[in-house]
Amino acid sequence: MMYVIGIVIAYFLGSVPMGLLLTRFMGKGDLRKVGSGNIGATNVMRVGGLRMAAITWILDMLKAIAAVFVGVAIGGEIFGAWCGFVAIVGHCYPVWLNFHGGKGISSLFGVLLAVSPVSFIICGIEWLIVALSSGYSSLGAVVAFCVMFVLGFFMGWQIGLPFLAIALLCLWRHRENIKRLFNGTESKIEWKWKK
Repeated sequence: MMYVIGIVIAYFLGSVPMGLLLTRFMGKGDLRKVGSGNIGATNVMRVGGLRMAAITWILDMLKAIAAVFVGVAIGGEIFGAWCGFVAIVGHCYPVWLNFHGGKGISSLFGVLLAVSPVSFIICGIEWLIVALSSGYSSLGAVVAFCVMFVLGFFMGWQIGLPFLAIALLCLWRHRENIKRLFNGTESKIEWKWKK
């Protein structure tokens, strides 16, 4: 029963739409009706600038970290990693928004930080290098998904499995970005400090 409770808590933690709530609170309107329509940090930057995007990123990380900690408290590190996965499911498919949520990248980094700080650093450096050099945030994210599940299996198959599940979910959520990358029509990052 405690495991079920942990999964439910993890989902609802992940489903809190931080970007949408923050932009509304700051008077930027409905995030779903501007830019890409996504509730994640990249779209927040389009309407609120880099500072607001960074706050959104941190909040999305924190809810995933909290979900991992709940899982660890209930069933240990492995269950914590699975609760992190469930939190990302909640972020991507929040019940409050008719299951139309973000793409999971910021919450993914929250899970990495909570489960494996070394993996967090490696994937973070990779994302920065790829995103800054190419100009495509989505490309950095896609590479990070591939790197993280490899790192997970280096830690053991029990951590590798939830890391693989996270990577596959996030790849699925980025499928349109991947198509646009191949077609050369993907939008580049617009670095805006404030708006």
